[in-house]
Amino acid sequence: MSMIKRPLAVLAGVCLSVATLFSTAQAQDVLRVSAIPDEAPTELLRKFKPLGEYLEQELGMTVQFQPVSDYAGVVEALGAKRLDLAWLGGFTFVQARLRTGDAIPLVQREQDEVFTSTFITADPAINSHADLKGKSFAFGSVSSTSGHLMPRYFLQQEGIDADSHFSRIGFSGAHDATVAWVESGRVDAGVLNASVWEKLAAEGKVDTRKVRVYQTTPTYFDYNWTVRGDLDPALVERLKAAFLKLDPANPEHKPILDLQRASRFIETRVENYDGIEQAARAAGLLQ
Repeated sequence: MSMIKRPLAVLAGVCLSVATLFSTAQAQDVLRVSAIPDEAPTELLRKFKPLGEYLEQELGMTVQFQPVSDYAGVVEALGAKRLDLAWLGGFTFVQARLRTGDAIPLVQREQDEVFTSTFITADPAINSHADLKGKSFAFGSVSSTSGHLMPRYFLQQEGIDADSHFSRIGFSGAHDATVAWVESGRVDAGVLNASVWEKLAAEGKVDTRKVRVYQTTPTYFDYNWTVRGDLDPALVERLKAAFLKLDPANPEHKPILDLQRASRFIETRVENYDGIEQAARAAGLLQ
């Protein structure tokens, strides 16, 4: 390289490095957040708004919620580094971890250590899984932990093959949609996140004189807030501290926790979801 070209090449490299650093710094001014669409989009936004405002105050940066159309979209966006933080179910976390190799489960709600799924029906003749032989059934999303994977796994543990036991299986796409399908008679029974069922029942959004619970699964680990593995470690620690700081005794924090259906947030770790991965492989949902 000539003596004239060398300084130009060096200068170009310096400019590129500065531009890259500037771009990174700019990107860190915004925390991009999403969540699996396990409820209606309007409900997800309503739940996240106070939490997002709290995180903005704690982190001193803009927090943007980016809704997605399906569960796979969250996993793909996290893997493509279009998201920094995501609310995932246990199975979606396993998928994200396998997709990225380094996704980090940051915190979970206390309730997520002992999560359950609820089987519901509007048919008074149905009181057990055996009564559903040859009848129609609804799961939530294919990638839902509480609306598909773990209920299917626990059915399998009872010797029931969902694909042959039910006459027809439908995937509603979300927990509230499953309730609507059962209540309308579109399917004979279905299964959903027990927490969502309790919320809908408490808010009078389901006719509990018609729709009832006929069985509940054993407990398992479920939801968590996950960050991408290459996020700035200092930011990761600040995020974790912000979640752990939320205190139900603080009148400013309680509405945030209530919307998240959380008593409080606690730390979690990758190993908590080993059982979810094993269940997914046993159910044939992971190769």
